[in-house]
Amino acid sequence: MNALNKMVVAALPLVPRPAIRYFAGRYIAGETIADAVRTVRQLNAEGVCATLDVLGEDIETREEAAASRRCSIDVLEAIARERLDSNLSIKLTSLGLKLGKEYCAGNVREILKAAAQQGIFVRFDMEDHTCTSETIEIFRSLHREFPKSGIVLQAYLRRTEEDARRLTEEKTNFRLCKGIYREPADIAYGDRQEIQQNYLKILRAMLAGGSYVGIATHDTVLIDGASGLIREMGLRKDQFEFQMLLGVRPELRRRLVDGGHKVRLYVPFGEHWYGYSTRRFKENPEIAGYVFRALFTRNR
Repeated sequence: MNALNKMVVAALPLVPRPAIRYFAGRYIAGETIADAVRTVRQLNAEGVCATLDVLGEDIETREEAAASRRCSIDVLEAIARERLDSNLSIKLTSLGLKLGKEYCAGNVREILKAAAQQGIFVRFDMEDHTCTSETIEIFRSLHREFPKSGIVLQAYLRRTEEDARRLTEEKTNFRLCKGIYREPADIAYGDRQEIQQNYLKILRAMLAGGSYVGIATHDTVLIDGASGLIREMGLRKDQFEFQMLLGVRPELRRRLVDGGHKVRLYVPFGEHWYGYSTRRFKENPEIAGYVFRALFTRNR
């Protein structure tokens, strides 16, 4: 973490809520589905596709989980109605994972049924290590019935190489990211170079196994490493895509689009923007630094 990023994270408790909202505005679409639709429509016009995420993790009641399920289905209907080039991403803790695995799976099934009716792809997001096994179990239990779905794996977890091997045998559609949660050293790699090396090793295995991979990173080392793998393996451009967060490193996004690559942006929105923003800044200070610097270049 460089000095700027440290300073940004340390100052978060002192920053007024409206300032945090402005500070996070580049990478959160807004609070409503209409805000999300407007953002995705603009991205589509720029030749970029999206995946929409309804904010709200670690809900505490079944009523909240049901509301999250309904909102996800409303998003699917909006994607279809507005003919957007967008997937849906779901976090299982927002759908009741910590209230019971079977209850959560039932909520996910309803979303996948609605998505199948509209022909929309659904991505299972990955959360901290306490959710990893159950997220994979629920995904695998539903994937055969709803094949237009995929899952996220995090390269910094020590278990991910084995998880990827098993899921690649099923030709799973992946998003591969580095991972942002603070995890114990016995569970996750902590050294940046170690994580980069593990990422590229796992990516090679996924691509070699015939899986479609969303290469999700803002790390130039990983972008260059992935590009080298793609050339080495002679892959077509319809066998992978690059994925990034809304508002982070737009110059890199443009470079990839200009190079003829498919790029998908992760577009979060919803009423729970404040908790999401502060958690993400703390969990990934590098992003906090990107967004802070962007404040001084947003009108250039």
